[in-house]
Amino acid sequence: MLPAPRADLKANTLDYEITPLVKPTGFREYDARWVFEKEINLLGVQALGLGLGALIHEMGKEPRIVVGHDFRGYSASIKQALTVGLMSAGIEVHDIGLALSPVAYFAQFALDIPCVAMVTASHNENGWTGVKMGVEKPLTFGPDEMGRLKEIVLKGEGKARPGGAYHYVEGMRERYIADIASGVKIKRKLKVVAACGNGTAGAYAPEALSRLGVDVIPMDAELDHTFPRYNPNPEDMEMLHAMQAAVKEHGADMALGFDGDGDRCGVVDDEGEEIFADKIGVLVARDLSARHENAQFVVDVKSTGLFLTDPVLVGNGAKTEYWKTGHSYIKRKSHEVGALAGFEKSGHFFFNAPLGRGYDDGLVAAIALLQMLDNNPDKKLSDLRKSLPKTWQSPTMSPHCDDEKKYAVVDKVVAALSERTEIIGQRVRGVVTVNGVRITAQDGTWGLIRASSNKPELVVVVESPTSEENMKAMFAELDAVLRTHPEVGDYNQKI
Repeated sequence: MLPAPRADLKANTLDYEITPLVKPTGFREYDARWVFEKEINLLGVQALGLGLGALIHEMGKEPRIVVGHDFRGYSASIKQALTVGLMSAGIEVHDIGLALSPVAYFAQFALDIPCVAMVTASHNENGWTGVKMGVEKPLTFGPDEMGRLKEIVLKGEGKARPGGAYHYVEGMRERYIADIASGVKIKRKLKVVAACGNGTAGAYAPEALSRLGVDVIPMDAELDHTFPRYNPNPEDMEMLHAMQAAVKEHGADMALGFDGDGDRCGVVDDEGEEIFADKIGVLVARDLSARHENAQFVVDVKSTGLFLTDPVLVGNGAKTEYWKTGHSYIKRKSHEVGALAGFEKSGHFFFNAPLGRGYDDGLVAAIALLQMLDNNPDKKLSDLRKSLPKTWQSPTMSPHCDDEKKYAVVDKVVAALSERTEIIGQRVRGVVTVNGVRITAQDGTWGLIRASSNKPELVVVVESPTSEENMKAMFAELDAVLRTHPEVGDYNQKI
């Protein structure tokens, strides 16, 4: 048996080589993220696998699991350590090799295996690693499961069991691409930039999109785990600016950008304008609600207020519920309420039947967007963007705040803003505290502060349907509240 993990080990020491290192803060609300070697070592990953195996047995799930890994220089070794832990816990491991997160989710259905553990740091910078986990397709863990897993791992409660086995599964890449392209043919002649950031999506996106009949211009599609140009994150301005330049250079109809594990999609239109994922969600929801009666959608609290006020959605009878930010939260809520689709401002899109299987998949989102254009043959993507009611919207801004402090800070911010009756010189129209605090002024201008689930940061977003001045005023009000907390550091970007 492995000794219980510790959080205070230093690399290049005896203890580091014989004891699992697992920093407790790596267990997030709905997945796990650590800086490899500083916050978790390979023995720590093995302890994580042992603990996950123990949880699978404890929950009474069939002890079979799909594992895969993203394209980082250390991900394969981390997956192997995780596999050792899972096998020692009596779990039958089915290794699909290098994969996108949605490929791992697809494999659960294709192989009829209930559990999944995808080794990925998603869009985090190099040096980070993590695992996205689930035991009931198409769902992934939420706070309850993550809390119990954390307890099992940190207390060393994992136990060795017989029955562990290993199977390497060949050909899942081809099966996945064939599945998402099956029955889809884009009739319009479209030129599409496929921006992959040298991440795992480079092995999937250009070929998958080509099979749909579009003219694909691969961009940074060569796999390179040093990420030489920029971090593969379609919310990051550096990647978006590269996408904008490529659209203009090639005269493309759009650029589609995929993050490090391919479960998100970012969009730049034919005029080189970035369209935030929540606005893309409104456009896709318009298209879907026109073809599906009583369409229900779920969106995260960072998303635009247009889901409730857009006249086209209102006219189509669409219903939208705002819910907690996080891929597991929106996925689960969409599943529970039978939503046609769920949207997250970060670029996660979730399509339930008949469009998808309920999990987040950047390429399935890309297909939905291309089909929307097919359904509007006389309009460019920029035309559809311009048809939306005008709003002034910030990017997602992330001031630093230590993992150990961020939730306490947010609790204080929630308490302070919940008491406000006036903001930006207007009456407060409503306050939503389902995930941090989202406060809305009388004219519909709103601002959000919440704790990041993945990184030592807070998340700040503001939007106004009336003016850029009011958007900036809302940011100034929220920032003034944050500045009363010295634990809150600098922003990654500001409006």
